[in-house]
Amino acid sequence: MSRKIRYGMVGGGRGAFIGAVHRIAAAIDQQIELVCGAFSSDPERSKASGADFYLPANRCYGTFQEMIKAEAKLPEGERMDFVAIVTPNHMHFPPAKMALENGFHVLSDKPATLNLAEAKKLAEIVKKTGQLYGLTHNYTGYPLVKEARELIANGKLGKIRKVVVEYPQGWLATRLEASGQKQAAWRTDPKRSGAAGCIGDIGTHAENLAEYITGLQIEELAADLTSFVKGRKLDDDGNVLLRFKGGAKGVLHSSQISVGEENNLNIRVYGELGGLEWHQKAPNTMFLKWLDQPQQIYRTGLGYLGNAAKGASRTPPAHPEGYLEAFANIYKNFASHIRAVQAGKKLAKNDAALDYPTIHDGVRGMAFIEAVVKSSKKNATWTKLDV
Repeated sequence: MSRKIRYGMVGGGRGAFIGAVHRIAAAIDQQIELVCGAFSSDPERSKASGADFYLPANRCYGTFQEMIKAEAKLPEGERMDFVAIVTPNHMHFPPAKMALENGFHVLSDKPATLNLAEAKKLAEIVKKTGQLYGLTHNYTGYPLVKEARELIANGKLGKIRKVVVEYPQGWLATRLEASGQKQAAWRTDPKRSGAAGCIGDIGTHAENLAEYITGLQIEELAADLTSFVKGRKLDDDGNVLLRFKGGAKGVLHSSQISVGEENNLNIRVYGELGGLEWHQKAPNTMFLKWLDQPQQIYRTGLGYLGNAAKGASRTPPAHPEGYLEAFANIYKNFASHIRAVQAGKKLAKNDAALDYPTIHDGVRGMAFIEAVVKSSKKNATWTKLDV
């Protein structure tokens, strides 16, 4: 197939933040093109946003329902191949369900849905339709995150004992949502964000990163959520103890009231033989620590890295690669998987095209949120994930 993979976008119009990130990420490798969209819940704003992106007027739709129905009627050589969903959480499930049931693959922003029941239902739909479903836990796209995963999978650190993962921010240290700030408003609204605020927004990134790097699954947890800002309906700070299958223990904290912090996602993993440390603020560096030798520093773009890390890098050493490139790796792999499906090609289990978060990760993320909220309401009672 000698053409770009085509996609339509739901959400991400004028005034949105994450939609632009998705469009940049999709375009980086020149494998994907935006051909249509329903960019807003306001039909006029949606069509105006499509005009901003120089899309044909007849491919700028007033609603996602209109878009999916119209695109499904187009010849295979013209219609979109997949739908990118970049809306607030409460509008993830409806367009994903409709797209899948009408023969379109789906790549959605996280978390997968508004609640666990929707996520489980979506998993059933993915299985029934046979369409691909991806989730943009973009931090898994960093080269050194992939290197960390490969080192642990190959047993370099020995059996994993301890995981410490943190995601502090400070942007919601005041009641910003009361000022009309759009991003703060929906993230602190239970009707649009779901049962959790901070934990759902960034805590799920920490949970997914811990499971992706270690290859371990969180089995149960004990959580303490707090809404520090007066009048806020959802948590803005969370502290969670973790128990992984296999015996490893962990600590996860996410916060949006940690004054002065930016997007300070970081992780430390300790095994019987060694440990590793990675910080999203300096993503091209990873520290390896050993029982019987000096600390090592790994850097992106160098020849000693494994194949997964090499495949996720685009520039020579010391040329910074970061958030957008990591995001682009999710899009690149998802598009490659679509190409394989369209060509009737069966991929090996270790093929890079399969290296993106799926509905399995989406269900686990929603189970994590539900367990955290349930545990916190019961004074940090140990609670199993319902997966």
